[in-house]
Amino acid sequence: MENLSEKTAVILDEIRGHAGENYIPIIREKTLQSLTQACKNASNILEIGTATGYSASCMLLSCDAFVTTIEKDPVRATQAAQNFNKLNLSHRVRLITGDAAQELKALTVQGERFDFIFLDGPKGQYEHYYDDLKTLLRRGGILFADNVFLHGMVKSDGTIPHKHRSMVVNLRKFLKRLQSDSDFQTQIFDIEDGFTISKKLK
Repeated sequence: MENLSEKTAVILDEIRGHAGENYIPIIREKTLQSLTQACKNASNILEIGTATGYSASCMLLSCDAFVTTIEKDPVRATQAAQNFNKLNLSHRVRLITGDAAQELKALTVQGERFDFIFLDGPKGQYEHYYDDLKTLLRRGGILFADNVFLHGMVKSDGTIPHKHRSMVVNLRKFLKRLQSDSDFQTQIFDIEDGFTISKKLK
């Protein structure tokens, strides 16, 4: 992100600092750089996993898009709304509080379409969201999925701890589907916790 005002930079630092102090996972720095570069030409963005609004705010400050963002936790959604307001971004955000699986299906039924989707919700659910995400993404649009390596466990040949096993299995299925789907052109980036950038070809 370039040419941020001092006030905006301070607010973003406060949001990031609050997340760190309260163990709220937010996007990592190098991944954020790739995200804000990838969304520069977007006009209508969908985000799954608002948390307290840091990544959505960064996307909004990097382009002229409108963002629809989904967050299940009402406390975090309230914090996100407050942060969007502090940054004078509320008029460019539709914040939906609810379960992503249900909300994605509702958006699909409503016929909504997006030219950029940032997937950063529950990692074990990526596979279950796949069909709706594909339908919601316009041809030529970009799907950016974060944390696809789950702390390296997805790439590991070793034994996966039981509490993470289903998430790892589902993330592997998600990656396999993306890579084998001829409707997508997918790149996997081995940066930080791993992310994919997939362009929908048709």
